[in-house]
Amino acid sequence: MINGKKIVVVMPAYNASKTLERTYKEIPGDIVDEVVVVDDCSKDDTAEKAREIGIRHVIRHEENKGYGGNQKSCYKKALELGADIVVMVHPDYQYTPLLIPSMCFPIANGLYDVMLGSRILGKGALKGGMPLYKYVSNRFLTFTQNLLISAKLSEYHTGYRAFSKEVLMELNYEYNSDNFVFDNQMLSQIIYAGYEIGEVSCPTKYFDEGSSINLSNSIVYGLGVLKVSLTHRMEKWGLVKSKLYRKARND
Repeated sequence: MINGKKIVVVMPAYNASKTLERTYKEIPGDIVDEVVVVDDCSKDDTAEKAREIGIRHVIRHEENKGYGGNQKSCYKKALELGADIVVMVHPDYQYTPLLIPSMCFPIANGLYDVMLGSRILGKGALKGGMPLYKYVSNRFLTFTQNLLISAKLSEYHTGYRAFSKEVLMELNYEYNSDNFVFDNQMLSQIIYAGYEIGEVSCPTKYFDEGSSINLSNSIVYGLGVLKVSLTHRMEKWGLVKSKLYRKARND
C-alpha cells in the first residue's frame, strides 16, 4: 500500500511461461498487495508456472479472448479484490516492474489519475531493441493522435499503465475491442473524460522470448488507432455518439 491505497498488479498473459518468473521477481512486494495473472488460453504452461512461483490469483481462459479481452478479466478481478490502484505489467519482461513505485506514488498522492511508462521519453525504445519500423510508426501515430485528440502524450502505445480505481469504474471499457486496439480506446476514453495522465521514462527490452505483434497485425492496429482518434474528434464535434464515451454503470 501507499497512503492506505491498495495496489494490485495485473498481468495479461499469453505463452509467458519462460518470462513470467523473471518479471514476477522484480515486483516490489513492499508496496504491491496482490498480483493477478490471467492466462488467455496459452499453448504453454503459463497458468501452472504462475501457481508454482506463488501467485495466488490465477485465472485461465478456456478459449482465447484476445489482448483486450484478457485485460477486461484483469481489471474485473482487480476491482473485486478491492484495488485502489491497478498496474498492468506485461509478463514478457519487456517492461521492468521496478518502476511500479514511480507509477503508483503520483496516483496515490492525487497528482494524476493515470500513469504511463513511456518508451519514447529518453532513448529507451531504440536502445532496447525496438524495430525501426515500429519506432517510426509509433512516432507517426502518436503525432497524429495528439493532433486529433488534442493531447500531448509522448506515446499512446505503451503496455505499461497504472490506473486509479475511479478511472476503471467510470470507463466503459467492456465495450472496447478484444484486440490490441483496446489500449488505444482506453486512452481515448480517459482523455475524453478529462482525467489527468502522467508519464515516466521506461526502458524496454526486445528479445526472442518477448511477445510482439507481427507486421500484418501492426498494420491492422495502426488503422484501428487512426479510427479511434477520428471517432474521438468527431465525438468532440458532436458529429457522432459512440458508446466508447458513455460512462460505465458500476455500483
